[in-house]
Amino acid sequence: MIGLVILLPVNYSCQHGLSRSRESHSMDSFTISNIGRGSNRLWVHFACLCFISFYGLFLLYKEYSWILERRIQHLSNVRHRPDQFTILVREIPFCDEHKARGCRVDHFFSKHHPYAYQSYQILYDGKNVEELLRQASSISRKIEQLQQRYDIKKHSKLSTICDIFRENIAKKGMYEERLQELCHKIRYLQCESMLRQKELPVAFVSFKSRWGAALAAQTQQHMNPLLWITEFAPEPKDVLWNNLYTPYQYLVFHKIGVFIAATVLTVFFAIPVTAVQGIAQLENIKKWFPPARAVQLIPRLNSILTGYLPSVILNTFIYFIPYAMVSMATLEGCVSRSKKEIKACSMVFYFLVGNVFFLSLLSGSLLDQIGESVTHPRSFPSHLAGAVSAQANFFITYILTDGLSGFSLEILQPGLLIWHFMKSHTFGQGVNKKPYLYPLPYYRVIPIVSLAILIGMVYAIITPLLLPFLIVYFFLGYVVYINQIQDVYEIVYETCGQYWPLIHHYILIAIILMQITMIGLFGLKSKPAASISTIPLVLTTLLFNEYCKIRFLPTFCHYSIQNAMENDDRDEMEGVMGATSEVAINAYRPPCLRPVGFASPEPSSIEPLVSST
Repeated sequence: MIGLVILLPVNYSCQHGLSRSRESHSMDSFTISNIGRGSNRLWVHFACLCFISFYGLFLLYKEYSWILERRIQHLSNVRHRPDQFTILVREIPFCDEHKARGCRVDHFFSKHHPYAYQSYQILYDGKNVEELLRQASSISRKIEQLQQRYDIKKHSKLSTICDIFRENIAKKGMYEERLQELCHKIRYLQCESMLRQKELPVAFVSFKSRWGAALAAQTQQHMNPLLWITEFAPEPKDVLWNNLYTPYQYLVFHKIGVFIAATVLTVFFAIPVTAVQGIAQLENIKKWFPPARAVQLIPRLNSILTGYLPSVILNTFIYFIPYAMVSMATLEGCVSRSKKEIKACSMVFYFLVGNVFFLSLLSGSLLDQIGESVTHPRSFPSHLAGAVSAQANFFITYILTDGLSGFSLEILQPGLLIWHFMKSHTFGQGVNKKPYLYPLPYYRVIPIVSLAILIGMVYAIITPLLLPFLIVYFFLGYVVYINQIQDVYEIVYETCGQYWPLIHHYILIAIILMQITMIGLFGLKSKPAASISTIPLVLTTLLFNEYCKIRFLPTFCHYSIQNAMENDDRDEMEGVMGATSEVAINAYRPPCLRPVGFASPEPSSIEPLVSST
C-alpha cells in the first residue's frame, strides 16, 4: 500500500527526472530514477523507508515471540519422544583395563550423573554387517518375486505344474541357500565378542528424566573440552548413521573442504549468470556484434530473448543448486538430516544472494552504464543512480517465471516422476511397489522464497511497481505449499521451529540491504542529509538483530531446565515417567544390530500417504 499509494504517484508525477529524456527504460518513470537530483520529494522516500523498516522489525519481533511460544508448547506436546531423554556423546576415551569403550561410558555417567543416568548404547563400525543386511534384503525380495510368479503360473491354464517347477525351483533354492548363508554371517558378526572389537567413540546415553538429559547435553563434561563432547540426540528416524562413523577430529577438515567446494561452485556459476545477463542486454550485444541484429527480422523473437528466456535459463540452472549444496552438507558430517538440511539452506541462500541478486545486478545494470560513463564522465553519478532500477524489468520477469513455472512444476513434480520411472524400469525394477512420498525440500523452498523477499525489500522504495507481482507470487506460493505440505509431502523429522531463526536472519539481511542501497541512492541524488539520516536506521536494525540473538535465539538452540522440569512433573503426575524413559535407548539401536528377519521387505522410513488400513 505504501509503494502503490504514496511512492508510485510521487515518482511518476516528477517532471525533472531522467526518464523523460530516456525512452530505453519505460519503467524509469515509476522508479526513483525519475526523481531529480536534490529534489525534496526524496524525503518522502526517506519517510517511507523508515516506516517500512520499523514496521518490518515490529513484525519480526512479533513473529519471533509467537513462534517461540509455539515451540515451547510443541516440545511439551511431544514430550514422550525418546530424543528428549537421550544425548549423543562423542570422543569417548578407550578403557585400557577392559579393552573397550562401553564400560567407560557406564562408569563416567554413573559417577557424575548418579540420579539421572539410566543406560547407554555404544555404536559400532558395522558397515560390513549393513552391507550383508542389504544383500540379504535384496535376495529376500527376489525370492518373493519368484514366489509371486509361481503363484500366478500355478493358476494359469497355459502352464503346467512341471513347467513351473523346472523354471523356478532351482533358482529359488539357490537364493534360499545364499540367504541362509548370509544370515549365519550376520548373526556371527552381531555377537558381543565381534562387536567389542569394532566399538566407536560414540554412544547414545539415556536418562531417567528430561532434566538430567538437558543438564548433561548442555554442560561441559570434562576439563578437556575435546573429550566427552555431548549434545542433544536427534530423533531416531532423523539420525545419519554413516556420519557418526566419521571421527570428530576430522570434521574440521570436512567443513573446510565443503566451504572450498561451495566457493568454487559459486565462482563457476558466475559464468551462466553473466551469459544470461548478456542475453537480457541484447541492445549492447548488437553494438558489439552486428550479426545479432538478425534477431529483429523474426517477429516477437526479440521480446522473448530479452524478457522471458533469461529468467527461464537462470531458473533452470538454479534448480540443481540446492541438491548440490545438500550433498556437500552431507559430506560436512552433520549427525542428523535436519541439521544437514538447515546447513544446506544457508548455503543455498547465500549462493542465491551472491549469484542471482548481486551478480545479476553488476553484470546487467551497472555494466550497462559503463559504456556511456566512459564517453560522458560527468553523467556517471546519474547513470549509477539508475543502475539498480534498470534491472527491475529482469527481476519482475524472474519473479513471474519462478512463480508461474516454479509453482506449476512444484505441483506436477516432473523431476520425481522421471526419477521414479527410471528407477522402476531400470536398476530399481520391483524394489518397492508400494506408494511412497518424499519430504518437503526445505533447503530448496526456503532460500528461493527468501530471495523473493529480499528482492521485494530492496526494490520496495526504488521500484514499487514490482511489489504487486511479488504479492501475486506469495499468494500462489501460499496456495501451492499449503496443498503440498498437507497432502503431498511427508514429515520425516521435526525441528520444533528451528528453521525460523534462519528466515528471521534472511529477512533482516533484506532490510539492511534495502537501507544500504538507499544510502547510496540518496547520496547520488545529491541529498546527503537523507543519506546521513539513514545511517542510524541501519545501526538500529543491527542492534535489533543483536537483541533477538540474546532474547530469542538461545531458546531455539537449547532446552531450558525450567521446561524440562515442568514436563517431567507432568509425567510424574500422570504416572508415565518410567515407561517413557525406559523405551528411549531402544529407539537408538544402530543399523548393524537390527534383527535378522526377511519374511517381508523392509519398510521404508517414509510411510505412504494412503495406507491399506
